[in-house]
Amino acid sequence: MYAATLGTRRYTFPDLKTLLARATPARSGDVLAGIAAGTGEERVAAQMALADLPLATFLGEAVVPYEADEVTRLILDTHDRAAFAPVSHLTVGGFRDWLLADAATTPVLTALAPGLTPEMVAAVSKLCRLQDLMVIAAKCSVITRFRNTIGLPGCLSVRLQPNHPTDDPRGIAASILDGLLLGAGDAVIGINPATDSPERTRTLLCMLEEIRERLDIPTQHCVLAHVTTTLDLIRTGTPVDLVFQSIAGTQAANRSFGIDLARLDEARDAALSLGRGTVGDNVMYFETGQGSALSANAHHGVDQQTLEARAYAVARRFSPLLVNTVVGFIGPEYLYDGKQIIRAGLEDHCCGKLLGVSMGVDVCYTNHAEADQDDMDALLALLVAAGVNFVMGVPGADDIMLGYQSTSFHDALVMRDLYGRRPAPEFEAWLARQGLLDAAARIRPGDLPQHFRALLPA
Repeated sequence: MYAATLGTRRYTFPDLKTLLARATPARSGDVLAGIAAGTGEERVAAQMALADLPLATFLGEAVVPYEADEVTRLILDTHDRAAFAPVSHLTVGGFRDWLLADAATTPVLTALAPGLTPEMVAAVSKLCRLQDLMVIAAKCSVITRFRNTIGLPGCLSVRLQPNHPTDDPRGIAASILDGLLLGAGDAVIGINPATDSPERTRTLLCMLEEIRERLDIPTQHCVLAHVTTTLDLIRTGTPVDLVFQSIAGTQAANRSFGIDLARLDEARDAALSLGRGTVGDNVMYFETGQGSALSANAHHGVDQQTLEARAYAVARRFSPLLVNTVVGFIGPEYLYDGKQIIRAGLEDHCCGKLLGVSMGVDVCYTNHAEADQDDMDALLALLVAAGVNFVMGVPGADDIMLGYQSTSFHDALVMRDLYGRRPAPEFEAWLARQGLLDAAARIRPGDLPQHFRALLPA
């Protein structure tokens, strides 16, 4: 039982998951699940009780039962108590103060990450203002490598997302060319296929490999098919760089995706066996999003932001090159408007970085949400200031296959110019060799390089 008193009224919370849910800043998904605070006063009372809670409490009380959930077992069985020792005496509120203090430097936070559980970082994020989330995340550094290096200080990478509603190779090639000329693609050239057909996935992977080899691009490619499809293609010799999968924060939610931890282990081992990385061996790419467990009726009464942080513990297990929260994609049932999407994006980025995950954000919304591109401009700028590792590059910011609004190649260029961010160093050197940088090392495409013309649709 947890409790706090406001004025003459005493609020009680029967267990840890209830306390976390009531302390969460307002969002429509928790209201839909029936677990949100009933009033602003109850939310403040829960935050007061949460602030006084010792961090060590999270090691003794699981929000999803240990016996029933392999994600809980992963979190608790792999917890590094030695790494946790420097903050083990703190409360959640004290931990927030510690994170914001000067002593919490990048090396200190890197060493701490294995000692933190997702519930701890979710809890502290519930006590943070937006600027707190930005300051904490900006002090975290997670660097990963495959054919180039993602997450170096001062860098902003971009996933080139050339989706097409019919997987037309000509349309996809045109989008790839557009993105490359505007400096996108250093995070990954990643296609969401319109179907999960193995034959279609193989065709797209072979096309991506041909483009990469022909232009000698120091990046990685991925077709975001289901992990089982990709595993089968690896066995047939298809050129697979990264293995993709959507993941969530409970065993039941992952089961709804058709996966478990053993299947992800198998996939990572298969990808590593190919030895395709040149500067590193981070071979996994995961996507997440607040509300996925609720939409699968697999949330166990836990708030969606805490479950999102638990998904990052799943990701951490597999040392991924990339993880991104598709923050506004699931819809207004879970994040109602621009205000909730902005808050969620900054929470997700901060929590992922604290847990040691190479974190990106798909700054996005669906057309039936109470949000617009001004909201996305605000979130994008805040994330880049907070040191996000990568964002999306979609032609015109409008994904015509998935039917949602994201960020464009030009948006990423604006952020690089505004904040002085650069692409991954290996990719930037390639851009220079293509003549796509001006004298100030800015991405400014001039004449189309002759060897790029071969990519133009017939």
